[in-house]
Amino acid sequence: MSAAALVAAVSVVSPPGSAAAAGVEPWHAPGSAADGLEPWHAPRVAAHGVEALRAPRVADRVHPAPSPAWSLKNTGSDARFRGLAAVSRNTAWLAGSGGTVLRTVDGGRSWRDVSPPGAKAEALEFRDVEAFDGRRAVVLAIGEGEASRLLRTEDGGTTWTESFRNTDARAFYDCLTFFDHRHGLAVSDPVDGRFRMLSTADGGRSWRVLPDAGMPAALPGEAGFAASGQCLVSSGPADAWLATGGGATGRVLHTRDRGRTWTAATTTVPAGEGAKGVFGLAFRGRGYGAAQGLAVGGDYRKDQVSPLAAAVTADGGRSWTAAAVPPAAYRSGVAWLPGRAAVALAVGPTGTDITYDAGRTWRPLDAGSFDTVACAGPDACWAAGESGRTARLE
Repeated sequence: MSAAALVAAVSVVSPPGSAAAAGVEPWHAPGSAADGLEPWHAPRVAAHGVEALRAPRVADRVHPAPSPAWSLKNTGSDARFRGLAAVSRNTAWLAGSGGTVLRTVDGGRSWRDVSPPGAKAEALEFRDVEAFDGRRAVVLAIGEGEASRLLRTEDGGTTWTESFRNTDARAFYDCLTFFDHRHGLAVSDPVDGRFRMLSTADGGRSWRVLPDAGMPAALPGEAGFAASGQCLVSSGPADAWLATGGGATGRVLHTRDRGRTWTAATTTVPAGEGAKGVFGLAFRGRGYGAAQGLAVGGDYRKDQVSPLAAAVTADGGRSWTAAAVPPAAYRSGVAWLPGRAAVALAVGPTGTDITYDAGRTWRPLDAGSFDTVACAGPDACWAAGESGRTARLE
């Protein structure tokens, strides 16, 4: 059952005074703050001004609200997909290892190989894709020197145009993001002690390096992680955030002017080594007040624990608070669930976690491996990862 259908179904069977009629999330977790009770118990209701418990109906006991679940989609590929663009419930783009780019327009029932010509022969390592719709997309290949490239398609991947090739051996591009159909940024690891930003004002057809005078100095060893396409994210017409690791602390840098100037804030996600830090970010804009953000990460090494793998901000990234109950392990990707005030997903090699309280507490949802997650609507959440694994949330 899709998210939208689930909400509709709950609304139909819920009498006045029930959780659904009162607007409580149908996907609240057992014992969550939504009602403080197990889902098969009745929600608290007011009786003569005193909080009381309504006697559970049979339907409450037998048919508790189900949790969402991943539905795997066969891509026919064994590439590792760390780049993912969710356009809608039916349309999504994947970008991954071995120069592979795939696209579906039928909800994952079939996938078209739309890899750029020559990309597989060169074994380009695609780590990010930003799609405007089912025809227009920009992909990022990572690596030192000329391995870092940006390519654009306007015809669903039938043809591609290379719009940027890095010629600076010191640069290594990690992620890209778009504010709208025209304006976007791509980030490189520090060059001359500062993160380098590329900017486009024509939808990725051309790029220029921004001056670095407004970029804070990088910490020794600090870099971005090209793990999920979420080390650089945006929300609204001019705000973007950059996640870092490898330095003494895991930081998040924030721009309010499309990359010209930045401020840095320290998070609670541990860093201090090259394998540790903030890997993925998700922000939602000022329609909710000050921008709310989620940060996930940890230590990507399989033999290491990640006890503080998530943090939250309610002030646009100026300050960060550790999740009271974080995911149990390293997480590389995170996404808000649109239309759900407090629901988000975090993914990593050891599984998926879900929060129903805006990132304060997380609980396991699925044990399958994913590297990245993206949502275009309440019924349009996708995840992707190793060995071609791709799924849509149902």
